[in-house]
Amino acid sequence: MTIYSIAEDAFRPYGRIVDGYDVQGILDALKKTPVPDNVIYTPREEALHQADHATEVGIGLFGGMPFEFGYCNGHNTKLNCLEFHRDSEFNLGTEDFILLLAKQSDIVNGRLDTSTVKAFRVPAGVLVEVYATTLHYAPCHTDPQKGFQVLVALPEGTNTDFRPEDGANIMDKMLWARNKWLLAHADSDEAAQGAKVALTGANIDISADL
Repeated sequence: MTIYSIAEDAFRPYGRIVDGYDVQGILDALKKTPVPDNVIYTPREEALHQADHATEVGIGLFGGMPFEFGYCNGHNTKLNCLEFHRDSEFNLGTEDFILLLAKQSDIVNGRLDTSTVKAFRVPAGVLVEVYATTLHYAPCHTDPQKGFQVLVALPEGTNTDFRPEDGANIMDKMLWARNKWLLAHADSDEAAQGAKVALTGANIDISADL
């Protein structure tokens, strides 16, 4: 699989590089978070909120709206699922990491073919915005010895517990948590837990491309 740089034009429909903010304090706090063999996600980590310049960065990114700084850490090379929110997500890694991305407009009749997914490498220390219309999920590592530690900045409450009993349409049935619409691959743990199976094609694994 081709792994593009976020500096290439190919990334422009999916997101943008965000500059101008002092993110060193956030990076320093992020480096103290755990890196397991699998993948862990914490919606809100107080140490990240207390980091130098974190408040100014959050206010700038979300225009004064309440926000949460959490993290997604670990080791991963597979797609498994894709998700989207009604808002942009911002990511920042202590090491280079890879995002597997697709467009919400590629969802047809409630399904998305994984052949539309593209891979993008994000350099360490570079803050990146992933647009609300971009499908994404857990990062992938570039170095199996280091794994990844990635900031996940979202509107407050996103990805917290909320799951309606039913939905009025296909998209509603994908609502997996608060402000989190999830498309699962049949091979994923999330599908085994009841997530809507909406990804067709291969469950992408980039381990051979690193």
